Amino acid sequence: MQSQLSFFVSIAFSFIAWGIVAARYIWPELRLRPRAEALRPLLMLHSFRFIGLAFLVPGVVSPGLPAAFANSAASGDIIAAMLALLALISLPGAAGVVISWIFGLWGSADLFNAFYQANRTGLTPGQLGATYFIPTFIVPLLVITHGLAFRILLQHQNVSALQESRRVA
Repeated sequence: MQSQLSFFVSIAFSFIAWGIVAARYIWPELRLRPRAEALRPLLMLHSFRFIGLAFLVPGVVSPGLPAAFANSAASGDIIAAMLALLALISLPGAAGVVISWIFGLWGSADLFNAFYQANRTGLTPGQLGATYFIPTFIVPLLVITHGLAFRILLQHQNVSALQESRRVA
């Protein structure tokens, strides 16, 4: 029970810390840029989601890690990484925006599916082994940056979010 509590507290604190970083440093910078330029750093960050393949490496994770969780998380992450890279090279064109939307929807669904699979399979923190840092440190950042990406995607193409909010007001 103590390890479960520590696990969830770690995730909660990571959401709080990354939320503060996003609000104070990331969003103020991105909101000044046109859509394609604002999406690029977020897509670059998500291109590192290949790290989820670590869930499949024996010795990195416990042999007891549920295969349903490991396979789902790893495959979802590698697809998200490929979509992020494809969107990145396709921007600023219309195809890049469409692929960014597909990436955003897929990547978000993948993260929420991982939470669901972890709960459904009864995953315990100790089964994660060295990958413990992924849900406690990386996933909160990914969830927050998906939110930022959706905010950017909803603005007009060549208008920064700051200009967009001034136009609405």
